[in-house]
Parts: sequence; C-alpha cells; structure tokens
Amino acid sequence: MTITIDEQLRAYIDPLTEDEFAALERSLLAEGCRDALVLWGDLLVDGHNRYGICQKHGIPFKTLQNDTFQSIDDVHLWMIDNHLGRRSVSDFQRGVLALRKKEIVAARLAQAQTRQASTEPAGTASPAQSGGDPPWTRETVARAARVSSATLGQIEKIQKTAAPELVGAVKSGIISINAAAAVASLPSERQIAAVAGGKKELRQAARQVREARLPPKPEQEEPPSDATPEQIEIHRLMLLVVALTEERNQLKKKVQHLTIALAEARSEQ
Repeated sequence: MTITIDEQLRAYIDPLTEDEFAALERSLLAEGCRDALVLWGDLLVDGHNRYGICQKHGIPFKTLQNDTFQSIDDVHLWMIDNHLGRRSVSDFQRGVLALRKKEIVAARLAQAQTRQASTEPAGTASPAQSGGDPPWTRETVARAARVSSATLGQIEKIQKTAAPELVGAVKSGIISINAAAAVASLPSERQIAAVAGGKKELRQAARQVREARLPPKPEQEEPPSDATPEQIEIHRLMLLVVALTEERNQLKKKVQHLTIALAEARSEQ
C-alpha cells in the first residue's frame, strides 16, 4: 500500500508535544493501532503520528478511505472539525482552528456569490439570502471554538501581532491568552525579551501594558483664594470622592489581576 505524506497537511494542525507523543507511542506499543488512518486516495489525512510510530515499530494498522472529499479545502475543514471536537485541544488552538474554518467558509461563500452573479439575472437572491450557509460571524466562530467573543478577539490579535516566540509561549501554556494579547501590543523585540525572561517577566510585561492603558488622573484645581468656607468644604468633599473612586478602581484592578493569576495557576495544574 502506498501512503503519501504531504508536509503542509501534516503541519496544518499543531504537532503533539513531546509528552503527548511519548504517551501515544506507549499506547500503540501496549494496545496496537485501534483507530484506522484516514486517507484521501493515497494521501494521509489523519493519523500522521500513529503512522510514523507504527512504521518505526512494525505495528499493524488499518486505513479508511474518505470518499466525501472533493478538494483540499474539504480535507482542511474535516481536519478542523475533527480536532475542534477533541477535549485535549487548548482554547488557543481551538480559536486558531475556528478562525481558519471561517476563512475557508467565507472564501467559498464569496466564490459562490461570484458564480451566481455571473450566471443569474440581476435581483436573484444570494446564497445566504436563499437559505444557504450563513456567513460565520464572530459569535459563530466563538461558539465553534468554545471560547468567548472577547477571547476570540485576543486570539486574533495574537495571530496578527505576536512574535513567534510569544505564540510559542501561549501554545505551551507559559502565558495565558489574556496576558499574551496584552504583551502582543509591545514591539517585537520587547515581546521576545519578555518570553526569554520567563513567566514572571511575561506577567510583569502584561501588567505594565494594562496599567498604561488606564486613563490619566485628572488634575484637581485649587479653590480660589477668596473662596467661601462652603466652597472650600465642597472642594474638600470633591477631592475625597476622587480619592475614594481611585481607591475603588485600584481594588477592581487588583481583583482583576488576582483573577487572571488564579486562572493561570489553575491552567498550570
């Protein structure tokens, strides 16, 4: 049997970590290859790691042809849906995969609309209007990735502006998505330096970015020299309100930082 490996297809999904690969290898050695490798013709679609381990140790395996694929986009969509359903996939990975699916679905919809516009009379309903697949909104993508719309936006920002080193830190769990999105707003050199400094440096960088975004404190004018006692008292009370409001905001910020730190600590367990 001829099985063809496409390196771009193999790299379409993030590779297993060393620990995950070692666990898979132990499982295959102990129990054999129970799940069939999925093929499109002779092209391997699913099971690259299993195939490599089976070849290495001479472990028998089965194959399964998927005859529903019509194009490489169909293959990509199947791979995305297959991995979105796995519990071991992180929030960041699910977000990236769901965004890839959005791109494919949007491109297909645009192509369908272009073909329809060139072949049908003006005024004919578009595919979306006539009951076809609707466009993937941010909410649709977020639901597919099982993350909030805010988290999805942070993942998009990381994809667009984060240095490769910072992306790697997110994938490995060294930094949370929330903190990485903040660090991603820094120049690439500072991102790389923060990653090199480890968890503590990354969290400090994220905290500094968040604090820099806070609005500046308004300057309080002194009461006029001829102010009445009532005006002076009003001014004093206004300063007290400002101070209490600032104290409240600081406490809210501290709670936010503690919440983020707690979430990061739980993710590391």
